[in-house]
Amino acid sequence: MPNLKHNDTVRQVGGALLATGAVLAASALYAKLRTRQAERNNPPQGEFIDIDRVRLHYIDRGTGPAVVLVHGNGSMIRDFELSGIVDRLAQTNRVIVFDRPGYGHSDRPDFRNFDPRSQAALLRRALLRLHVEDPVIVGHSWGTLVALWMGIMHPNAIRGLVLVSGYYYPSLRLDVPLLSLPAVPYLGTFLRYSISPMMGRLMWPLIKRRIFGPPSTPEPFASQYPVWMALRPGQLYASASETAMMQGAASELAPQFDRLKVPVTLVAGSADRLVSTKAQTQRLHKAIRTSKLHLIKGAGHMVHHEAPDEVVMAIRETLKEPAPSQPRLSGAANTTAHDLYGTHKGISHG
Repeated sequence: MPNLKHNDTVRQVGGALLATGAVLAASALYAKLRTRQAERNNPPQGEFIDIDRVRLHYIDRGTGPAVVLVHGNGSMIRDFELSGIVDRLAQTNRVIVFDRPGYGHSDRPDFRNFDPRSQAALLRRALLRLHVEDPVIVGHSWGTLVALWMGIMHPNAIRGLVLVSGYYYPSLRLDVPLLSLPAVPYLGTFLRYSISPMMGRLMWPLIKRRIFGPPSTPEPFASQYPVWMALRPGQLYASASETAMMQGAASELAPQFDRLKVPVTLVAGSADRLVSTKAQTQRLHKAIRTSKLHLIKGAGHMVHHEAPDEVVMAIRETLKEPAPSQPRLSGAANTTAHDLYGTHKGISHG
């Protein structure tokens, strides 16, 4: 009798393992098919440049004073395009947008360190190769860490910084350990090629609600953003890696803020659910007395989609700053920072 019970248990465990394996295999196959389809439907629209054995994909549009857009974690060039700010800026300016390493169509080779400081140096070398002079660097979310290092390391080559919905100071984030799992050796590889793409797709509606403010997701992003491009194993690895290093990167960067010599404009939404505007953007505004703050009432983390007019206005204000080769206003003349509480169509203030 005990042997019969033991055999039943073995069969049940074996059946459960087989069923689990079948589900994982099916999930992996489905994710592979969807990501291949996404790559076919979203071929590279720009050019490629090889910098220190890293192949970067970028777009370069328009003419005039240069604006460089640096996207956030989990994103890609397409995010900025769908917001409309690329087309608007390209009417009067040269606009360069990179897929950061591991995102979109850019490589992220294992032999390189891709912390924000290293990425800032990489993009700087790319801009030199592209003959981009005196640009305004616009960073969104995680991309603000890269933009800040560019401003700190190359003050004589940067016209100014526009930092949108940034993360600047280390803080307790309960979501970091979970979101970092796809970057863990061995376990992460298994997750990226099996469970994580499907979980990411199932959670996508919740993610959109978190990154956008109280109103619904803007239609261009909701219908055209290539979700499965963001769920490919390589991009999941890049995103998880940057999540894991986020707090450490902010800890390293925060003591360097006193070294900033370039004009800084801060843009954030008052209803950001992903990054605390008060604890991050408004704190940095107080630390950098010469900064300008555009606080968009009712907007969430994706301010460039929810309030593109205000973001473009902030960029154009920064473009009016003298080029690094020209004399700039002294710190004393710039100490009166202003707050702009903007309103815009489609944003609920209730």
